[in-house]
Amino acid sequence: MAEEEEEPGYEEEPEEACGGVDSAHGRRKRLFSKELRCMMYGFGDDQNPYTESVDILEDLVIEFITEMTHKAMSIGRQGRVQVEDIVFLIRKDPRKFARVKDLLTMNEELKRARKAFDEANYGS
Repeated sequence: MAEEEEEPGYEEEPEEACGGVDSAHGRRKRLFSKELRCMMYGFGDDQNPYTESVDILEDLVIEFITEMTHKAMSIGRQGRVQVEDIVFLIRKDPRKFARVKDLLTMNEELKRARKAFDEANYGS
């Protein structure tokens, strides 16, 4: 009689009857469910989309972020993720590249505005 060996660190927890993954006893905490629900509603879904739909989207988002992070860690400085690495990875996707460029530009503008505001209020 052979015993089944389990992989270390991958213990299965029983699912709860209510199916809630946000509870303390769930498999993992949902990080983006509120934002995804709002985005889904904004893109035409019901105001309260099915939890299963939100969970699937969240799994896809987390998988994408994980893969991009691992790829970014393997290029550039080993073991560190820098903005330039992310930009390099998405350079061939025009929509993502344009969005990242817009967000980075807006971030710089916000930094300059905060600095000007702080200098005006607290500067000499």
